[in-house]
Amino acid sequence: MKDIGIYIHIPFCQSKCYYCDFCSFPGTLDNADKYISFIKKEIDMYEEELKDYNVGTIFIGGGTPTVIDGKYVYEIMEYIHKKLNADRVKEVTIEANPKTLDQNKLQIYKIAGINRISVGVQSMNDAMLKKIGRIHTVEDFIHTYKLIRKYEFNNVSFDLMFNLPEQTLEDSIRTLELATELQPEHISYYSLKLEEGTFFYDKYINNQLALPDEDIERDMYHEGINLLMKKGYCHYEISNFAKKGWESKHNIIYWKCEPYIGLGLSAHSYFKSNRYGNTENMNFYFEQVSNKRLAIEEKEFIEKDMEMAEYLILGLRLIEGINFKSFEDKFNINIKEVYGKTINKFIKEGLLEESKGNIKLTLKGLDLCNIVFMEILP
Repeated sequence: MKDIGIYIHIPFCQSKCYYCDFCSFPGTLDNADKYISFIKKEIDMYEEELKDYNVGTIFIGGGTPTVIDGKYVYEIMEYIHKKLNADRVKEVTIEANPKTLDQNKLQIYKIAGINRISVGVQSMNDAMLKKIGRIHTVEDFIHTYKLIRKYEFNNVSFDLMFNLPEQTLEDSIRTLELATELQPEHISYYSLKLEEGTFFYDKYINNQLALPDEDIERDMYHEGINLLMKKGYCHYEISNFAKKGWESKHNIIYWKCEPYIGLGLSAHSYFKSNRYGNTENMNFYFEQVSNKRLAIEEKEFIEKDMEMAEYLILGLRLIEGINFKSFEDKFNINIKEVYGKTINKFIKEGLLEESKGNIKLTLKGLDLCNIVFMEILP
């Protein structure tokens, strides 16, 4: 039985962070009970389709999933086990804001089968947290982290950001130093990207937001990599680091183009060579699901040339890169028959390297990966 990943989107949050472009609605918790009941209805619609699949991973994201009552998380997990083949699920992650976790929720999560918590830390500097619109302080985070460990969650990930407004190289490294002292199993370390429609984007185009220059941003990345590796974290994906054996199983599904189903507002799916995404409109979502229809707004059948390109692009995000034999087993064609000229070009330019039957990005290639990715696209 083939594994599949399940993503569940919880669109509620206490307040919108200034950089956030995810589908989330502050101050709408009154809709939580109804929304969770509709997630269950959506699961019902997938029951027959997924009867020959084993749920390998579950990821509850948002928004802020920990802002809703813990009973709803329990209900979702219970329903998945009732309707889908989830007895051998390997990893169940919930995203958490430090300000919205408490003992009661952690107890419920433990009973529900959550075994991985991804904490949105972002910075270990209170002034910076306020500057980017976070609702928690460093003290809130430390308190929450101790609670998480108290309830014996042994797989914890921190989300950390760099390239923040007026941030110095020293500040970004200090955040990493303080975070690694706490010994999480996993760290995501990613650069701020300005997304249209966010508070920060509007400030930036009006010349009201001062970001580090490109050289400093790259120094933050490279020195961050060096520090994390010295602290015992394996750099396994462009922005992700883990102690050995603690890589994110769910995210690897995305990077290896394996099947996944998204439930809830704005959730995306990749299933049977189709990629599709749910609506971000709550009323439309309720209307469609009420009529036993998936609330899909966009759907695309992925032709083989695009499927190969996406497999290569996403696989190159992994530091180990793409294995030639795995590519041939999946697509029944040698990777160099399709991409030989492109691969050779970027090897000569120092962006790719070939090693032990794999093709992967070099350190220079990590910085210029978008150039490689754009040329791979058909």
